[in-house]
Amino acid sequence: MVNVGLVGFGFAGRVFHAPIISAVPGLNLRAILQRTGDDAAAMYPSARLVKSMDELLAIDDIRLVVIATPNVSHCPLAKQCLLANRDVVVDKPFTTTYAEAAELVHLAAKRGRLLTVYQNLRFNGDFRTVASLVNSGRLGRIALYESHFDRYRLQRRPGAWRERAEAGSGVFFDLGVHLIDQAMLLFGRPEAITADIRIERDGALVDDAFDVVLRYPRMRAMLRAGMIALAPQLRFLLHGEAGAFVKYGIDPQEEALKRGEVPRDDTWGREDPDKWGTLYSPQDGTIGAEKIATLPGDYRLFYANVRDALLGKSSIAVSHEHMLDVMHALELAIESSRTGRTVSWSRAEPAA
Repeated sequence: MVNVGLVGFGFAGRVFHAPIISAVPGLNLRAILQRTGDDAAAMYPSARLVKSMDELLAIDDIRLVVIATPNVSHCPLAKQCLLANRDVVVDKPFTTTYAEAAELVHLAAKRGRLLTVYQNLRFNGDFRTVASLVNSGRLGRIALYESHFDRYRLQRRPGAWRERAEAGSGVFFDLGVHLIDQAMLLFGRPEAITADIRIERDGALVDDAFDVVLRYPRMRAMLRAGMIALAPQLRFLLHGEAGAFVKYGIDPQEEALKRGEVPRDDTWGREDPDKWGTLYSPQDGTIGAEKIATLPGDYRLFYANVRDALLGKSSIAVSHEHMLDVMHALELAIESSRTGRTVSWSRAEPAA
């Protein structure tokens, strides 16, 4: 049994971490750090409620610490945990800069501790389905990959730290980090990046929309998000030499978690058939259309991998190399948007 301490019980801790940790065999939610309020104790009565990092780290049998706090605090809190010889999961984005990320990776390696980032959208059913299609070769060589994460939210959310003008805020650090992680998991490092990260809504203080293109020798990965998107949500579009795939709608896990549902069995994360994507393929001069069943999404797979890595049964899925590559891509995209130029992958790459 791996005892886990959860730092933060805001939206991320309450919705995306606590219920998933509690649902994974072999993990025990030992303590929750909630600085204000005490509803964590009511929701997880077997977990100890603490009010400070010192109090949490004083619990000797906690091996893994999960950091689910505002982005600017990720680096100092992760550093504190690593220095206390704990293994660490950090909610995405890893940090607010590549330099911070490299510092933490170096410290984790020096201390011999596990350090990884909660890239839970790898385990969305839609992305698992896309990855399966790409890896199966049914689409042939991919020429275009589009990934969208749009919403319709015209007003700022009062008090939301993600919408304040501070490091690591804005929709790009919130959603762009997921889309970049997914694209690079499929296609690797791009040759160059072109980005337009911008504000579209009246009164917004930080970016709320972006278009990012990862440029590969014979293909493009186009990553897009915005808050002024009322039409049905296009999630994925892929064009390959042997076929195309189109998928609308968002993975159902987040809404289920918001409703207070907890994954208990293999019915979790299953999508309604009317939301399945369509595979188009050439057939004797016509175009065939086939509904492709969406694979079940399951965020438990992330924490099951962390558990197995801690127990020496598996390698960690979100590796140090990939974590640093994603942070580098974020910074290159910001530079591209700021300068209005395409930025090569090797250009001004920070030293690890």
